[in-house]
Amino acid sequence: MESSPVNDRASPAPILALADPYARNLDGLLLAGRIFVGAIFVLSGVLKLTGVAAYSTRGWPAEWFFGPLGASVELFGGALVIAGLATRYGCVIMFLFMIVATFSAHRFWDFADPAQFRAQQSQFFKNVSIFGGFILIFALGPGRFSLDHVIRRRAQKQDGAPAA
Repeated sequence: MESSPVNDRASPAPILALADPYARNLDGLLLAGRIFVGAIFVLSGVLKLTGVAAYSTRGWPAEWFFGPLGASVELFGGALVIAGLATRYGCVIMFLFMIVATFSAHRFWDFADPAQFRAQQSQFFKNVSIFGGFILIFALGPGRFSLDHVIRRRAQKQDGAPAA
């Protein structure tokens, strides 16, 4: 496996180092992370596009346009991240989508009812957590178990460059 500063760092104390061997499979962990982060969007996009789930276009004009557009972004952006295809672009698209969705659909500060306030606050901060997942995938890249890696290796073989 390729060495990187990310997976060569040992925990600072022996008791904390017990998990270090499991963290060395960076490519497997990146694949799992991409699946976990992307799956919610693929499922949500499919359910919205097939009419099973409702669109949340609160406050948006042209609901007939922005509802399906948002659902399509969820479906295809999530699929790009899961497959590891144009992964960093997929992360940027999903990050921008999440900013719009979070600040338009989960404005918890607008709710006077405590139950609705807490529900929307929970959704808001869930989305903030997902931002972190997209930032990490963007920073680390998709890993070896991705279509980006396959495409890069084929291009390197065609160019005669050593495959990474």
